[in-house]
Amino acid sequence: MANTITITVPHDLGVETAKKLLAERIEMLQREYVDKVAQSEVSWARDVATVRVAALGQSATARMTVLPELVRIEVQLPWLLAKLSGGLQDFISRNANDVLRIGPGKKTS
Repeated sequence: MANTITITVPHDLGVETAKKLLAERIEMLQREYVDKVAQSEVSWARDVATVRVAALGQSATARMTVLPELVRIEVQLPWLLAKLSGGLQDFISRNANDVLRIGPGKKTS
């Protein structure tokens, strides 16, 4: 049975800037974790990214919807990977928040 994680991250960047920053972070994570996952792919359709990752013989799918003031991330995990959902949710939230908190008038640390 699949498990769904839903994360919402507010931002004040506008859709295009948020999409650009998220796409850059996804590419960086793909490079960083290339030796830990069997396969990963990302496809964008307008303001929605579909991310598929295969690891440990299992596949997970995420859908990121970029809206003007927030990003909604829904991750579908197969039952085996659902055991990792707490850590995965923290990892996704932390990365999305790190990327999207950089906006007009905000400083990076």
